[in-house]
Amino acid sequence: MDRVPMTPAGHAALTAELIALKAERPKISQEIGIARDHGDLKENAEYHAAKDKQGMCEARIAEIEDKLSRAEVIDPSTLGGDKVKFGAFVELEDMDNGKVVTYRLVGPDESDIEQGKISITSPVARAIVGKEVGDEVRVQTPGGVRNYEVSDVRWD
Repeated sequence: MDRVPMTPAGHAALTAELIALKAERPKISQEIGIARDHGDLKENAEYHAAKDKQGMCEARIAEIEDKLSRAEVIDPSTLGGDKVKFGAFVELEDMDNGKVVTYRLVGPDESDIEQGKISITSPVARAIVGKEVGDEVRVQTPGGVRNYEVSDVRWD
C-alpha cells in the first residue's frame, strides 16, 4: 500500500472536507426523498440530480478516507538540511531567462501552483529532490525542457 505524504495542514484540510461531506449526507437524502415524492422517477430530473450528487459525495468520501488511511503526515518544521526534500521551500533560477521562482514541495492533494506549492510527484519536484544549492537540473515539462539552478533551500 502506497503511503500518501502530506503536511499537517494538508491532513487537517482533508479531515475538514471529510467532516463537511459527511454532514451533507442527511441533506442529500432529504433531497432524494422530496424528489421521489414528486412522482414518476423515470422523468424526474430533481431525483436524478440528487442521486448524482449523492454518488459524487460518496465517491469523494471514499477517496478521502482512503488517502487519510494511507497518510504519512510529515511536519516540515522538524526537517532541515541542505538537500531538497518534502516540505522544503526551493528557489529555482531558470537558466534560460534568469526568472526566479520559489516552490514548496507538498503532497499531491495540497499542490496549488498559485500559492507556489507543487506536488512532490510533479516533474519539477522529482527532478530537484536530493539536489543542493548550486546544482543544475534539467526538467522535462509539458512546455518543453527547462534548465534550472537551485539557488536556495529553506525550511521556514
